[in-house]
Amino acid sequence: MGEFSAGKSTLSNLLIGSSALPVNITATQLPPVWISKGSEPPYRVGLDGDEFDVDFNRLSDVSVQDTSHIRIFRDAKILEICDLIDMPGISDPNMAATVWQRVIHHADIVLWCSHATQAWRQSEAAVWSTMPHELHSSSLLLLTRMDRILSDRDRERVMRRVEKETKGLFRQVIPVSLLQALEAGKDASKWEESGAAALSDALVDLIDEVANGPSDRTSSRVRSRAAPGIDASLGEDASRPPKPKRVVMPTRVQPRPLTSRMLSKPTSRL
Repeated sequence: MGEFSAGKSTLSNLLIGSSALPVNITATQLPPVWISKGSEPPYRVGLDGDEFDVDFNRLSDVSVQDTSHIRIFRDAKILEICDLIDMPGISDPNMAATVWQRVIHHADIVLWCSHATQAWRQSEAAVWSTMPHELHSSSLLLLTRMDRILSDRDRERVMRRVEKETKGLFRQVIPVSLLQALEAGKDASKWEESGAAALSDALVDLIDEVANGPSDRTSSRVRSRAAPGIDASLGEDASRPPKPKRVVMPTRVQPRPLTSRMLSKPTSRL
């Protein structure tokens, strides 16, 4: 979540490993897009819960006014342990807040993107204050485009201010350059320098906790198949050949009931 141009689409691409939506279509033009693992055709869920088939290449035709969310399915590693809900921007004057408010109760974790050069605006704080309180301890605030702040001193100043202003509102504040993370490839040092390594660790920890509770990490189901190394694409497309010496996102978490057309083994949602 976050305001317009805060990096939400780039984050989605990083997590999944490729663009989840057709070319020339962004989540800002659509109702919330709920992404799960699988190969089923997409559909939209109406405000009354009814489901309707949609053309993946014509998602822009979906009416925002009478749609709760769109369901699409992809084969990506991260979707083995959680579902993703790609939200429209909270500051879009052409989209009412009710559009994303309809589905926020489905979320177990929120990744909130805030542009580092104007981090944690009053408008963001106002919206976050309306969120369910239980999300505070299971959400991450990402200061995106951190590479736009050139000096270490200025970065530290921004971090101190934001951490002070958001104390108790998020599990963690993480500075990150999402574009640098996408460009890091197999370069572990660039991946870590981008902030994506810290994001990956924090996110897997949260998914683990939501799925299994604050239990012994050594017996974690979520981390059980994680291997030493680094995955420069959190959502590496599962259809691609596996790459050696990189983290393999782990096994599916415990199922939760959804509607009849949805996956039989859904996961945590963020």
